[in-house]
Amino acid sequence: MTESPEQQPAVPGRLRRLRPAFVPPRWWPLPACALLGAACGFSYGMLATPQYASTGYVMVTAGKDTDPAATLGYAQSYGRLATSDTTLAYAKGAAGEPVRELRTHVRSETSPDSPMIAVTGTSADRDRASDIANAVTEALVVAGGHVSKDTGVKLIKFSHAVPPTDPASPSTPLGTAVGASAGGLAGALVLLVRPRPARRDVTAQVPGPSHGGSADERELVR
Repeated sequence: MTESPEQQPAVPGRLRRLRPAFVPPRWWPLPACALLGAACGFSYGMLATPQYASTGYVMVTAGKDTDPAATLGYAQSYGRLATSDTTLAYAKGAAGEPVRELRTHVRSETSPDSPMIAVTGTSADRDRASDIANAVTEALVVAGGHVSKDTGVKLIKFSHAVPPTDPASPSTPLGTAVGASAGGLAGALVLLVRPRPARRDVTAQVPGPSHGGSADERELVR
């Protein structure tokens, strides 16, 4: 009598993990926000009204009995007075704007190393921008002349403001770059604060290959 070989039971296969077909990377907010910011900056640069800037200069000079080094301190003081209500009240007639509106279209800058005051006028019209700068510089010279005997210094108009040829803002390439940088920063902040997503792996049990009979098969004959 011949006995058939024993068939061993199938061994369960290993657990395999099945992933979804497409899983977006965790860093996707970074490029998405950067592209959105670049698009917003580009749109602003293309649609916003161009602004022109024109600058005139006023110099502070010392009198006969005044230390020339004192002109630096007076230049700083008069630079702050350039946008004050008193100076703008003198300039509003020549500028053709009330003080409240004029204040938003003029700014002044000084240097600690030079007794020079830069007065810049801004407007959507290039001629208007130069008119504002010239009106404020002339008003500043007049205001300084009223107290020149007490201060010992005199203000003179060093450079006349001229109409600019190109707008100062907005710049489409600059706006696009700034928008992309801001969007990238926002995307990075989103990555830092958002919680880590749960794993979406699906666990399935896949049967492994079954094993056949023993390699050494014996035939018992009686």
